[in-house]
Amino acid sequence: MCIVLKYLRALGICAALAACIAFVKDSAAQSGKAGGPEAGSAVNSGKAAPIFGITIPAGYRDWRLVSVAHEEGNLNDIRAILGNDAAIKAYRQGTLPFPDGTIIARLAWKYVPSEENDKAFGRAQSFVAGSAPDWYLQFMVKDSKKYAATRGWGYAQFDKDGTPADEAKLETCAPCHEPARANDFVFTHYAP
Repeated sequence: MCIVLKYLRALGICAALAACIAFVKDSAAQSGKAGGPEAGSAVNSGKAAPIFGITIPAGYRDWRLVSVAHEEGNLNDIRAILGNDAAIKAYRQGTLPFPDGTIIARLAWKYVPSEENDKAFGRAQSFVAGSAPDWYLQFMVKDSKKYAATRGWGYAQFDKDGTPADEAKLETCAPCHEPARANDFVFTHYAP
């Protein structure tokens, strides 16, 4: 009888420990800090971008790739554009306007030469993602009712530490996207 009670007690302790681990892991994932911040990813500070009230969505680094881009000039960055499930489905089906719930993320890094890669090629020709600039992370969130004043899209920008851009910066987003009206105000096209 004592052996059975000891076994049940040990089993109960293991079950309680497993429940605690699952709770902590789930809480960390919801806060966007599961396993700590990824190298080069913004910390989910929980701070909302002004005007639109958008925070960094948990798990955005696991979203699917929509496309990549390189901006020259003053920005001189390389970008990855990611989409949540609603965005990817709309892109693949050619659905316009994008449905409510669509979120498109844009991550930017400085565009820097790679001496290591150039050695393999025998000449200067390779560029890679460098450090994160101040405009590191941007989101477009589709909610046609909530963001009706900005054509159904809410905008957010964060630096690598999760600090949101100021209100003045975000006021330029909707007017900047006006030339992409025919594509529901989205510049990026899906790269199959």
